[in-house]
Amino acid sequence: MSFTVYPALDIRNGAVVRLVQGDYNQQTTYGDDVLPRAQGFADAGATWMHLVDLDAAKAGGYTLAGTLGAISAQTGLKIQTGGGVRCRDDVAAILSAGASRVVVGSVAVRDPDTVIGWLAEFGAERITIALDTRQGEDGVWHLPVHGWTETGDVTLDELATRYAQAGMKHLLCTDIARDGMLSGPNIDLYKHLVALLPGVAVQASGGVRDLADVAAAKAAGCGGAVLGKALLEGRLQLTEALAC
Repeated sequence: MSFTVYPALDIRNGAVVRLVQGDYNQQTTYGDDVLPRAQGFADAGATWMHLVDLDAAKAGGYTLAGTLGAISAQTGLKIQTGGGVRCRDDVAAILSAGASRVVVGSVAVRDPDTVIGWLAEFGAERITIALDTRQGEDGVWHLPVHGWTETGDVTLDELATRYAQAGMKHLLCTDIARDGMLSGPNIDLYKHLVALLPGVAVQASGGVRDLADVAAAKAAGCGGAVLGKALLEGRLQLTEALAC
């Protein structure tokens, strides 16, 4: 399986930000230079980027259509994007605005029957299922939703398996405990998912610090890694990650 590096920008109120473990009260702002940063990704040799609408993730209603269109037109990057996707029309609108893939998160946990329908309608290559997870005291991986503020009833393994059986090709999985922490990705989690879901491109997200973490995700069999805070803070150079 090929390995894709996804440089990421999380947007809130028009600015590039990072949250700590999904907490909107723990935000670091890096400026409002969204388009120049995306151009920098393209200039470094990236072919994809990951774009998150944090406002929509919390309140619903994707707000970055204009930004998405501008990035696509100027940089030529393929864009995987989400936040606030609640219905079929949201998926269609985001694809029409220029996205190559739509990330479907909370609704994928709450209403898998509907999302399985979207996989069939739009094609599995146009949908990334985001199953962000937190390990409980029982050792089971649970699936918080609604900006990671509520916990769903189904487990990660149960739902990921169901989606794989329905044709899922792309799974984005964030270990919430490591998101924004620069503590290293949970490689054991990704090895588990790769073994559980043969043929699915598992994207490692959360905690990537350096080139060794990118290499470890690739060695674990992941289909890609999402790079956020480490890039924004200069701890990792995108050109080096892409060379990996």
